[in-house]
Amino acid sequence: MRVDLEDILFSRGSFSLRGSGIFGEGVHLVSGPVGSGKSTLALLLAGILLPRGGAVRRHGISSTLLLLQSPEYHITSPTVAGEVESWGLDPADLLVQADLAGRGDDDPLRLSRGELKRLILACMISRDPDLMMLDEPFTSLDCVARQEACRMIEDRRGGITIVFSHERAILPRVDAIWEMEDGVLKALGRVPHAIPGWRFAPQYLTYALEQGACPENIRLQDAREALCRIRG
Repeated sequence: MRVDLEDILFSRGSFSLRGSGIFGEGVHLVSGPVGSGKSTLALLLAGILLPRGGAVRRHGISSTLLLLQSPEYHITSPTVAGEVESWGLDPADLLVQADLAGRGDDDPLRLSRGELKRLILACMISRDPDLMMLDEPFTSLDCVARQEACRMIEDRRGGITIVFSHERAILPRVDAIWEMEDGVLKALGRVPHAIPGWRFAPQYLTYALEQGACPENIRLQDAREALCRIRG
């Protein structure tokens, strides 16, 4: 199961995007500043946009889901419970998972954006698609909700998960890192070997590397553990 990017080229107005690489099974982080092209890449990978050059080829993938930055675009039902049911899921279990127990009769558009994003993310992960892409999944979430979202992403078994984010504080454990800057996609490789070359790395990782520590992954916990190892 994989997605191949074969010298893709996309342009719109003055913006252009290009890149190559293979997204295999596991969790991938596409990191980069706001406006660098991450959302456009997500739409290309999902098949919503088509490249003007090159190709996006999917191998062994029968189901694809994309979490949009604006969760309101996902809503199809006038109630929270109805929204969950539209995904073919049991509201009783899902709403507990999304920390929205007792809110089944609420209008989903009256939830806070953070609550709505938790709801859609929980539905998406429960559907367990072959290819799951999350465009800025941590925006509008408080620290506790971000940590819970990271746990949900890490607990997913199998398939390809691609997280597109400019987040530099709370991140999930990942298998590979990519960078997007000015519309150019760069594959940094597998973790932990990719960490030293990551230009957009969180400060806690940069600090750990400067101290001679080698974090095993990209979470704050990984940086702390690496520092503890070298300090005894």
